[in-house]
Amino acid sequence: MSGDPILQLLTGQWPDPETGELLGVPVRSIVIADSLDGIEGELVARLDLGRRLAVVSDPVTHNVLGARVEQALAAAGQIIPIRLRDHPHADDTTVGRIREATADADALIAVGSGTINDLCKYAAFQDSKPYAVFGTAPSMNGYTSANAAITVGELKKSLAARTPAGVFLDLAVLAAAPPRMIHSGLGDSLCRPTAQADWLLSHLLRDTPYRAAPFALLTSDEGALFESAATLLAGDLEAMRRLARTLVLSGLGMCLSGGSYPASQGEHLISHYIEMMGSPDLPQSFHGEQIGVTALTMARLQERMLAAAPVVRSTVVDAADLAAHFGAETGAACARELTAKALSPAAANALNDRLARDWPAIRDRIARVSRSAADLERTLAAAGAPTRPATLGWPAPFYRTAVVRARQIRSRYSFLDLAGDAGLLEGFAAGEG
Repeated sequence: MSGDPILQLLTGQWPDPETGELLGVPVRSIVIADSLDGIEGELVARLDLGRRLAVVSDPVTHNVLGARVEQALAAAGQIIPIRLRDHPHADDTTVGRIREATADADALIAVGSGTINDLCKYAAFQDSKPYAVFGTAPSMNGYTSANAAITVGELKKSLAARTPAGVFLDLAVLAAAPPRMIHSGLGDSLCRPTAQADWLLSHLLRDTPYRAAPFALLTSDEGALFESAATLLAGDLEAMRRLARTLVLSGLGMCLSGGSYPASQGEHLISHYIEMMGSPDLPQSFHGEQIGVTALTMARLQERMLAAAPVVRSTVVDAADLAAHFGAETGAACARELTAKALSPAAANALNDRLARDWPAIRDRIARVSRSAADLERTLAAAGAPTRPATLGWPAPFYRTAVVRARQIRSRYSFLDLAGDAGLLEGFAAGEG
């Protein structure tokens, strides 16, 4: 398959590797360039988003790029500057404040990375308004996705959101981001193998939908990114371009899939549990830093589970235990999520028949899309990124609990569920942390 998949998707000309159908995405413009200084107004003007543009930033992103964007856009229309507080949270309360502040705007312009992008895309979705984003860090793969990670109550959810009209990434700005944010983007990219293995397992064992297209998009860029990981912090714009492209393509793969399935599976569940249940005293860490560490855990679990065909039993859904552990409201939500994928005794018997009959083929197919835990760990280590829970300040007992409990917070089926229903998850978790 030749040609740049980003350009092909923008023009509706990327061929689906499974069907040959020509695919496109709702994103209208993606610009990744060494510098965007001086052309920000032109990039937004091409999108015809209206004259009243709400530019949303926080104190850090305003200083990094927001002031520049506001000045550039002011020449073409009315700017409504929205300054969030320092370290804003991607939660439903903050979304409500943004919606109120942007009520008179024709469109939203996000200036930031993960949190600000998620807040703006979900607020824009709620109000049926377009939005575009100027990225300030290569820290996550959500710039081009059609979903947002928003905490509702105490439960973090992946919610349908507005696809950006435009995504604009200035490589000089990205390369100057704090090292930990660059580590974060690498970590978010690193989970492609574990997420694909989980999603494929669910398809092969539980007959859930699965697509190869999101992963085919990454074929040309992922290997080069992993090989150049050691130069990411040295200001190498070509290495940064590979990271930016990988993150953008991962987000586009989520667009094609209608959800976060190709980029968020067991490794994200562990991270979500930690964010939900962690003590306020835990050191702050970026989402992708967490994903790098939890992806290594999932890679090790997947390797162990693939070694021999497991035997499963029916899933235990203990509502009282879930309420005691998570609290009454969140525990009830977890009970619903776990029940949605729980194995009944009959389903467990049927799954054991499938495992006994098809395991070699299942194992081989998953192995073809995987990377070893050792390979993934070398990639993170080359960039100086965290590889162990302790590096992020996560106590070992808490992390082990997260590995065991993470499957309870979401209905998405993964190797965590296969190990849990086979009675192997707690034993595996005892060696993590």
